[in-house]
Amino acid sequence: MEKINILSKYSEFDAKWSPHSIAELNGQQVLLAKVKGEFVWHSHIDEDELFHVIKGKLRMDFRDKTVEVLPGEIIIVPKGVEHRPYAEEEAWILLFEPISTKHTGDVIAEVTKNEYPKI
Repeated sequence: MEKINILSKYSEFDAKWSPHSIAELNGQQVLLAKVKGEFVWHSHIDEDELFHVIKGKLRMDFRDKTVEVLPGEIIIVPKGVEHRPYAEEEAWILLFEPISTKHTGDVIAEVTKNEYPKI
């Protein structure tokens, strides 16, 4: 039962599109990531994902629309919905999702991570 300073955790890594785990609860994981550029189109068949923008601007592309997410805002991507995150400039995001969630769903790409470092 220790508090976690989320902002200070971002100083512990520089890699883009490489989430780091800061906590787990009730079968869920709390991940931090720095993102820049375009991610891959993917979906998660069985899991919803929550994206919270801490710093910068995240664009969430869907096949039928695009949603801009600003600092202090969240977007929840429902399970099964194909999406592609994008950030023109570096953005810091917090993700909240089930531990079973695969980084890029069933898509295997150069950016795919099979496990997340704990910080």
